[in-house]
Amino acid sequence: MPYRAMNSIDLRMILGRLATSALSCLAAIGFATALFGTPPTQAQPQERGLPRTTLQAGMYLIRAEVAGDVDSRARGLMFRERLGPNEGMLFVFEQPSTQCFWMRNTLIPLTIAFLADDGRIVNIADMEPKSEASHCSNEGVRFALEMERGWFAKRGLNRGDRISAPSYFKGP
Repeated sequence: MPYRAMNSIDLRMILGRLATSALSCLAAIGFATALFGTPPTQAQPQERGLPRTTLQAGMYLIRAEVAGDVDSRARGLMFRERLGPNEGMLFVFEQPSTQCFWMRNTLIPLTIAFLADDGRIVNIADMEPKSEASHCSNEGVRFALEMERGWFAKRGLNRGDRISAPSYFKGP
């Protein structure tokens, strides 16, 4: 095919088509954002592949991601910028033991409740973002529930109260 130099009319036509395509893409992204919401800036539960469960604390329902393996427990809520209302993370360990948590790389303030096998709250601790201070259970537990800071206090939940979820906690 012989070489043909582009003239300014050809170049304007190509640039016009590129601009039209770019505007179409931006319009599609705008439509999808309006329809489905703003894309998350950090990995959300669905992207992370964590199972979810519903827990109950008195009259309150909690939507919790379940961190049931070493990797998901190690990552926890690191790098999250927010939690939705009544959302948290349930940490499930194989054996009851003193469990300790810190907040390195965790961006949001949290409260953790350490839970006995029957769902009883053993102790509660407020945790500061990006802190390496340890927060430990007062006795051997297999479960810990992290929620936004103050969630338990705002609902009047204290040591000795119960969280229920038949698939995780044995009855009283």
